[in-house]
Amino acid sequence: MSTSVGLPEALERAATALPGDADAIRPANGDPAALLRALDAEAAVRVLGWLLTFEPEAGAELADTWAEDPEAASGPLPRLTGEALPKAGRKALSRARHRLRSRGIEVPDAQPAAVVAKLPPIEEELQAAFVSAVDPRGTRLAYLVESNPAGGVRLFELVLDEERGIVEFEVYATGRSKARQFLRDLRARERFPAVEAPAEAVRALVKQVAEGQPASRPLPRGFIEFRAHVAEPKPGAQTPGALAREALGAALDAQALTRATELVRRHEIGPWPTATPVLEKVAERIGELAKSPLVLSPAARREQAQSLLAEALGEVFADPVGAYTTQRFEESAYVLWKTGREEDARACLAAAKAFRAGPVTENPVARALLEVVLAPVLAGLEEPAPREAEPSLLVKP
Repeated sequence: MSTSVGLPEALERAATALPGDADAIRPANGDPAALLRALDAEAAVRVLGWLLTFEPEAGAELADTWAEDPEAASGPLPRLTGEALPKAGRKALSRARHRLRSRGIEVPDAQPAAVVAKLPPIEEELQAAFVSAVDPRGTRLAYLVESNPAGGVRLFELVLDEERGIVEFEVYATGRSKARQFLRDLRARERFPAVEAPAEAVRALVKQVAEGQPASRPLPRGFIEFRAHVAEPKPGAQTPGALAREALGAALDAQALTRATELVRRHEIGPWPTATPVLEKVAERIGELAKSPLVLSPAARREQAQSLLAEALGEVFADPVGAYTTQRFEESAYVLWKTGREEDARACLAAAKAFRAGPVTENPVARALLEVVLAPVLAGLEEPAPREAEPSLLVKP
């Protein structure tokens, strides 16, 4: 029987997962006959059992090949029990054992209890997902953890930003204990803590951000390779923010919006600045007010600045910026909800609804975000405008 390309690769993963048998697995270079002769009886049971558990297609191929080998007649196939194997592995083992019987080789139906312990333990499936709070720049971290076929776990780390798309992507292979310790540390962070979320919800969020990836910023290469693992949720999956909206509702009332503006002004949410020409123009015009030679009181300059802000709101928060801001408020609501701050979560949901409902010129949260972004320029209005120096009466020769 010819050996497929997948069997050598699967055996390499088995060597990684079973380091005690690696020195016998690797020299065989994926050849089932050479592998059988390199392994002792117990090691052959371990390797075949691991493949039938974690790489069932490759395990089935190895079992079928060994069923044709005379040395396997008294080796791993008769000794291996299917009780601890997943369904696909049990079927493959049963088929190989049947082939032995068809050749007149006696194969016991029941496996002695002592041999059951020889199988590598089937590790509990580890699945977890986390999202962090949105930082002042508009970015957040997302983590997905899944069992690694080679043993241990894979941990995917992504930096997400509605405006910039998938900013960074990393994948790590590690042991389960280290992964669990890392996840505990995520929960304990004081600033921008990460909270657990359904894995499908996090995949839905990653997919949403990836679909808005700017053409000027290519997706990270690693993300493209593992896209099916991190950005292909099951049909109907909702983002964490949508789950928060569904659970808490989104009442658009003045009290909730006031609370949202307080969160913005206390720098707990936002301001998520966007370097648009409109924003730069407003900042420039406010700066000119502060430098104006006209003798205006700080109150008069503030009044003029507020008029400039009111005029600019519609342009600054026009889509896609308004859509980014809506999504960020909703995703912030999920983190606040899961950290026990339900009132603040409802305030963020109300802010998101206000951005959806419009008009933005009547949205106090939009005004607060803009004022916080422009706070350094607005602070200059409190200073008296610089006066021209009096001309000197002395004439230089």
